[in-house]
Amino acid sequence: MKQDSTRNISYTVDCEDYVHVVKFNPFDSGDSCSLIAYGGNNYVVVGTCRFQEEDAEVEGMQYKTLRTFHHGIRVDAIAWSPETRLDAIPPQIRFCTAASDRKLRLFTSDLQDKNEFKTFDGHSDYINDLVFAPNEGQEIASVSDDHTCRVWDLEGNEKAHFVLRSPGMSVCWHPEEAFKLMVAEKNGTIRFYDLITQQAILSLECEQIPLMSADWCLKNTLKIGAVAGSDWLIWDITRSSYPQDKRPVHVDRARLFRWSRVNENLFATTGYPGKTTTQLLVHHLGHPQPILTGTAAVGSGLTWHRTLPLCAVGGDHKIFFWVTEM
Repeated sequence: MKQDSTRNISYTVDCEDYVHVVKFNPFDSGDSCSLIAYGGNNYVVVGTCRFQEEDAEVEGMQYKTLRTFHHGIRVDAIAWSPETRLDAIPPQIRFCTAASDRKLRLFTSDLQDKNEFKTFDGHSDYINDLVFAPNEGQEIASVSDDHTCRVWDLEGNEKAHFVLRSPGMSVCWHPEEAFKLMVAEKNGTIRFYDLITQQAILSLECEQIPLMSADWCLKNTLKIGAVAGSDWLIWDITRSSYPQDKRPVHVDRARLFRWSRVNENLFATTGYPGKTTTQLLVHHLGHPQPILTGTAAVGSGLTWHRTLPLCAVGGDHKIFFWVTEM
C-alpha cells in the first residue's frame, strides 16, 4: 500500500488481473472500513480499505481482500446493494454485475459458506450501467446499448421497461428521490422517469454528442453532471434544460463523470485511455482549473469514497487512489 509521489497518486493496491471496473460501496455497511469491489477478466474481488485521512493509526492505507468471486467472464459494471452489512451476524455482501454476455449477475454472500448468484436475462446488447434502489435495495435498474432501461426485482423479473432513443449510458437512483430514475442517453438527452406512473417527467439536453456518462449529485438533488464530447457539463434542473456551466477538459474525449459524495461542488472526470495513460481530473466549481490532475496506466472505472474526498481508478493489475482537497 505504498504512497506513490511520481504521478501524485496517493495510494496503490496491487491486483491479480487487469481492473476493468472499481466501485466503493456508497452505502454505510456498519463498519469503520470502506468496502470496495473491483472486476477483472473473470472474477470480482471484494475488499476493505482504511485510510490515514480517517484514522490516525493507519499508515497511509490498509487494504484487505475479503473474498474473490468467480465470474467467468469480463466484468463491465458493478453496483452495491444497500443491504450489504458487515455488522450483521453473519455479515451480508450483496452486489450486482453487468458482463460482456449481456447478463446481470446478482451475488449474495455471508463471506463463509453461503455464496449465491442469480443471472438476469433480457438485454439484447451491451449493458453500460446499473444501480440498486438506494433505500431498500429490492430493485435494480440497468441501461444498455439495446436502447432500453429496465428495472428488475431481485428474482430477475422485469418490473419496468423504458424504451430509449439511443444507447443508455448511465442510470442513477437518488436516495432522496426514491420514485424517480435518471437515465442518460448517448444522443445527449438525460431523462427523469417517474417509477409510479412509468412516464418521463423531465428532460435535459447536452446539445452535443456523444454523451458518455452522467451523474446525479448526492449532496444536491437539483444538480446533474455529465461528460459529452470533450466537455463536462452541469445542470441546475430548476433553471433550464440546458447546461448552466460547461468546459472542455479532455483533449480526445471524456469518458466518465462522477460527483464527490461529500461536497456538491467537487467532481471528477476521466479521459479515454490513450496509448499508455488515462487522465483523471478533479474539478471544483469554484475553481477555473482542475484542482488535481492524475495519470494512470490505461485506467478504467472511477469511484468516490463515501465519506472522504478520495477517488479511485482501476488499471493494469492495480487500483490507484487520489486524495484531494475539499
